[in-house]
Amino acid sequence: MGLLAVGTPLDWPEAKKVASHVREWGIEQLLAIWRRAKGKERDALLWGDEIEYLVVSFDDEKRNVKLSLRQADILEALANDAELLKQGGGVPDLACGTKKSGRNAPTFHPEFGRFMLEATPGAPWGIGFKDLLDVERDMKWRRQIAKNHVFGHEFPITLTTFPLLGDKKSITPYFPPSGPKLRSQFVPDEIANPHIRFPTLAANIRARRGRKVELNVPVFHDDKTVWPFKDPTVDYDLHNWPEDDDVRKGAVKDNCIYMDAMAFGMGSCCLQITFQAKNIEEGRKMYDQLSPLGPILLALTAATPIYKGFLADTDVRWNQISGAVDDRTPEELGEAPLKNDRWRIPKSRYASNSTYISQDPRLRPEYLDPDLVVDEQLKERLIEGGMDDRLATHFAHLFIRDPIVVFAEDLKELDLDKTDHFENIQSTNWQHMRFKPPPPGNDIGWRVEIRPMEIQITDFENAAFSVFVVLITRAILSFDLNFYLPIPRTTENMETAHKRDAVINEKFYFRKNVLPKRTPRINGTASNPASGTNTPLPSRPSTPVGPVEDEYDLMTIDEIINGRPDGTFPGLVPLVESYLDGMNVDVETRCELARYLALIKGRASGRLWTAAKWIRHFVRGHDDYRMDSVVPDGIVYDLVKAVERITVHEGRDGYANEMLGSRCSLAE
Repeated sequence: MGLLAVGTPLDWPEAKKVASHVREWGIEQLLAIWRRAKGKERDALLWGDEIEYLVVSFDDEKRNVKLSLRQADILEALANDAELLKQGGGVPDLACGTKKSGRNAPTFHPEFGRFMLEATPGAPWGIGFKDLLDVERDMKWRRQIAKNHVFGHEFPITLTTFPLLGDKKSITPYFPPSGPKLRSQFVPDEIANPHIRFPTLAANIRARRGRKVELNVPVFHDDKTVWPFKDPTVDYDLHNWPEDDDVRKGAVKDNCIYMDAMAFGMGSCCLQITFQAKNIEEGRKMYDQLSPLGPILLALTAATPIYKGFLADTDVRWNQISGAVDDRTPEELGEAPLKNDRWRIPKSRYASNSTYISQDPRLRPEYLDPDLVVDEQLKERLIEGGMDDRLATHFAHLFIRDPIVVFAEDLKELDLDKTDHFENIQSTNWQHMRFKPPPPGNDIGWRVEIRPMEIQITDFENAAFSVFVVLITRAILSFDLNFYLPIPRTTENMETAHKRDAVINEKFYFRKNVLPKRTPRINGTASNPASGTNTPLPSRPSTPVGPVEDEYDLMTIDEIINGRPDGTFPGLVPLVESYLDGMNVDVETRCELARYLALIKGRASGRLWTAAKWIRHFVRGHDDYRMDSVVPDGIVYDLVKAVERITVHEGRDGYANEMLGSRCSLAE
């Protein structure tokens, strides 16, 4: 969600003049945090999840469904619910330094879209197994609370993107498009949260670029899709704003679905997990080791095959959000010689990670991004202030970006007890992992945020992926696993994850040998975490040797998650199961966790479908579908009704077993 500060925002020409000032003050605030918190130790191992909903409005008589722009009314109703307040609602995730007792009511937050809600648990989760089993119940509770505070004809669904967003009639109440902030052909300014940060963010990204954002998603070519496909919704004659000339200058690509506003990206929902490490060293290690898993999690959770009423030839949202907030100028994009800007920047500010930050001796220089852009002057200041080179490089890379939303009031004086200038840059670098320093004034520790996953249709699925990520972090730390991969390979993997049915059809670069360099000996033998047995394991050299290219291979997600049949790669789920074996988990808890792991294994093997595959299959099997890539209102109504049914029943009625599996099969 980012910062929701109140003040007088500067339009881009004025914000540009103070960009260097904000960056320099942000670095000073970061150094103040560093001095206060670099030695924090023994913080509680806590974590939290974030669920985002789309609130939809059904008209069953007319058989249509729209996005409800009542976010403010719904949040007000939640805030004024006396019963929720009695249960401790309003405590933000990870905001308290210790785990609270009892069942705190969840907290609801605004998001970019006025049709969106974000919900977090009322207090952070611990890593105990009881907490893991409470996650699904809490997610169901959150959705029920949201349902209790919307109209009877509304429902909070967890689809990544509303299939008709941008068709001009998919919102209620209706507003015409082409407002002064977004200047979109397809969506109005009123679709965004009215808090001044959001329209200013959208307007300044557009102004900094010098044109509207350009999203061109490849269309899915079905049997009767025209070739070349030309987006029929584009109005080439519109002349409301200078930016309307974009479509006449080549912004619209053949065989693509065209979108032109931040709402098409930031109006998407996702599942995010934040961990609090016991200290900075553990946080840095978790950041590095989880980073190569990002594309795998993205492909496993694929849930976005429709945009603006058309089937797409991609399955996930990531690149669409990346393009929706891409503020790079033509010079930074390499489309024009550098004259007014400092660098050519390879990625959007919403992108996969470009840095590793741990001081792990296994981190070879060859793993680092050779194209990394760093503000050397700011890096020098961080090192001068006591930060080590690797972490200084990370933050100096983030700080190549300009602040997009600057409030005039924040420029009066530098307050080292605040983080406003630091977060101005940090919170608008939307990478697939985020390293979060402790904020001043409370007991929060160093945190790592995992950002790539798509939201899932059911609370069971969202809980399963949340629990799986928690357990893989435990396995990483317990077994000292090594997932290091050259950063360019992770970048390639993120692109691969976008492909249709990538989870079963594509291969991803992954490290071949993830086991520790040397395992502790138990009764004269080495403990093998891959098998859970005490079998001899060879000792490995203390530092990696040989060509980096020999350390990784192309693997299917089935091999990465479930292991290779020949035993040459153990698989992430078997590693998690080995960790559980060593924890002496009781039978009942183990059975519940097995349900979640069965979903992950089934997705990886292809036995269980992703939401993207299920949605595509639903559309192509609908009586009204004409095999032409067009998803009309009636099909979307039936689709969202089906999503509501799945949400409520979660496969208990046998519906959508292809995606969820039967209760019996998951328990096996």
